[in-house]
Amino acid sequence: MRHIKTIDDITKDGKVEFGEGYDFVPDADGADAILMRSTNLHGYDLPESVRAIARCGAGVNNIPVKEYAKRGVVVFNSPGANSNAVKELVLAMLILSSRGVVQSMDWVRAHADDENILVDAEKAKKAFVGHELKGKRIGVVGLGNVGSKVANACVDLGMQVFGYDPFISVEHAWVLSREVQRVGTLEDLCRNCDYLTLHVPSKADTISMIDADVLGLLKPGAILINYARETIVDEDAVDAALHGGRLSWFATDFATPKTVRMPNTFITTHSGAGTGEAEANCADMAISELKDYLENGNIANSVNYPACSMGKARAASRIACLHANVPNMIGQITAILAKDNANVQRMVNESAGENAYTMFDTDEHLENATIEALKAIPAIYRVRVIK
Repeated sequence: MRHIKTIDDITKDGKVEFGEGYDFVPDADGADAILMRSTNLHGYDLPESVRAIARCGAGVNNIPVKEYAKRGVVVFNSPGANSNAVKELVLAMLILSSRGVVQSMDWVRAHADDENILVDAEKAKKAFVGHELKGKRIGVVGLGNVGSKVANACVDLGMQVFGYDPFISVEHAWVLSREVQRVGTLEDLCRNCDYLTLHVPSKADTISMIDADVLGLLKPGAILINYARETIVDEDAVDAALHGGRLSWFATDFATPKTVRMPNTFITTHSGAGTGEAEANCADMAISELKDYLENGNIANSVNYPACSMGKARAASRIACLHANVPNMIGQITAILAKDNANVQRMVNESAGENAYTMFDTDEHLENATIEALKAIPAIYRVRVIK
């Protein structure tokens, strides 16, 4: 029996199913894996029994992924599972920021007691005249799961769409509309844009990437939309741009002490992925990743270990070694296996940055002494006997 600890409300209806061979435990002590959403795990006392953590969502800044990698804990996320939900809300923000919809509705509610409301509303509508999206220039920063969908949707709306993503994957490049014009620099993207929408993760090279210099390249009165991460924008620069007229509106999913005091804003409660469908999709993906790792040792969508797959574990035994990406690891592992006279049917080794993953099938179960010898290799973080 494999034990799962859930943190946070995973789905709206509370249903989480792993199937036969799994149960849920109230505490992380003794758990094989953790399924979670937004709880901050920095400083969390993670038990040694935990082999994997799956985040139901894309961002993992609430998880110390580097620290966990050194402990042989694989951290998974669920990229793309909530991308349609985020895309739809971004499109809503494009329209709401352009047409004075919320302001006109507020006017109607404020004049609910007016007996001539129908006539007076007709007169008042001139105060809420906006502009159409068709023909306007929009810059999309990041063309991943969400950004590519937003870009394609904006093409369908008749906008001039420009995209910037120096690390776009082949997968996302294939699905991107030919009408999306890719540019080589952030500066070229932003120049004379009517709209700028952000879809990149929070990393060292993206923190405060939208600063005063970048905002100064936008067309006066531009609209900025951030449904990615709060740290991507320089909040002081955005505030100054709103007060100075460089930005006419700022829509964001992050209520911070600074954003809530800015003028001309739409601020939602981190609701980009807030649909029942997105929650279910993220949970399904995260559960699938955990099960394949726990049962077969395969890794997909990890943020601290490389992708690696040997299919279903069908041999007599399957072993996985999580270790540092340093020279001669394969040599040390195979030398120990040779001493046990183990016949390796198949072996794979993958690396990502500082970490690597080696997995192999053998004809017979290894001796306990052999497993302990593998664990004793200095650069080994964890050895898993999967089968």
